[in-house]
Amino acid sequence: MVSAHVGLTGEVINIPDVYDVEGFDFTGTRAFDNKTGYRSKSMLVVPMRNHEDEIIGVVQLINSQDPVTREVVPFSQSDQNLIISLASQAAVAITNTKLIHDLENLFESFIQVIASAIDEKSPYTGGHIERVAELTMLIAHKLNDVNYGKYADFLLTEDQLKELRIAAWMHDIGKITTPEYVVDKSTKLATIYDRINTVQARFEILKRETKLRLLEQYCRPGAAPLNDTVNEEYERVARQIDDDWEFVRVANVGGEFMAPEKQERIRQIAAHSYQLNGQDQSLLSEEEVKNLCIARGTLSDEERQIINNHVVVTIKMLEKLPYPKKLRRVPEFAGGHHEKLDGTGYPNGLNEEQLSVQARILALADIFEALTARDRPYKKAKSLAESMKIMGFMAKDKHIDPEIFKVFVQEKIYLEYARKYMDPAQIDEVNLPV
Repeated sequence: MVSAHVGLTGEVINIPDVYDVEGFDFTGTRAFDNKTGYRSKSMLVVPMRNHEDEIIGVVQLINSQDPVTREVVPFSQSDQNLIISLASQAAVAITNTKLIHDLENLFESFIQVIASAIDEKSPYTGGHIERVAELTMLIAHKLNDVNYGKYADFLLTEDQLKELRIAAWMHDIGKITTPEYVVDKSTKLATIYDRINTVQARFEILKRETKLRLLEQYCRPGAAPLNDTVNEEYERVARQIDDDWEFVRVANVGGEFMAPEKQERIRQIAAHSYQLNGQDQSLLSEEEVKNLCIARGTLSDEERQIINNHVVVTIKMLEKLPYPKKLRRVPEFAGGHHEKLDGTGYPNGLNEEQLSVQARILALADIFEALTARDRPYKKAKSLAESMKIMGFMAKDKHIDPEIFKVFVQEKIYLEYARKYMDPAQIDEVNLPV
């Protein structure tokens, strides 16, 4: 095959008549001519060399024509020189196109590697970014397809879909700076480890001290003998200590609302003291009291601010990248996934007029994934119906886009996602108006 020969050797082959040549197999060419009535005659085959002088293809031309008579003539030396030059230009064009394609693939792969690394920081959030990215694109494609409601005429191009996909993969990149102990804080007293065991040891010390104090009273010269009253007194105090400990243990879990009266009991318990190296020590430190009195969840205000700050870091990091024109809005979309239509979101408090559709899609996907995730340390996984009910309230309050949520419900996007990512035990019947 002449093209294979040129591709392997790099030679330029100029044949006046392919029917009168030795050394090459033109059986296929003759068969084509027989079927079509065409007459292949002159042929010029030139290698395509890239900037590294590698052969990446072959240019094969058939039947040069005389510009005046239109007769088929052999390719001239000037033709050959011109085609060699054109083949070189074609090789450069192909190389550039392939380079751009390879760089785009490298960029997306690098993004996904970073996203996976962020998820791997915490055993509780593994896969979060991937799930959000997939759900984001599922919603976006459905919005492209629907022919009803506010988004009947909405359409994202392939470039815009790619831009949104990259934003979804990058939306939590700022968490690379968030301390693991905050991301993974499963209890109120957790830092690098859960300090509840240290607190429990103090309660045990307090019980021991109570017993020793009572015994000492009856070990003095002339003291009355031990009796049932002493034992009853110890049991009463011990029960109270155990009850206080159980209250602290439950409070540390952070599974229910910490009412003001419960917070006050924590402060009362903290007022008790025990002896350590001859010094009186508070049963609970001020910092422990502050954490145990967290009203909802396990994060203090300062820790919640650290978590929220990941969006600010995300925006700062993404804005430093030199995007091509078709990706220039990635920071905007990624940085808007905690904004709300009513302007109460963060970090910039953007309102309905300021929030792009893409940012709204990403926000809805992020919230739904968080509600249904079964791997969070600070909450029990919610059922599908419970999650959708919460989403319905959020749509009503304009925390998420109600029109996008309508499509989310009517097209049963939630069910498609649930069947792939949720535990079957979480999937129950959803009854919401569409």
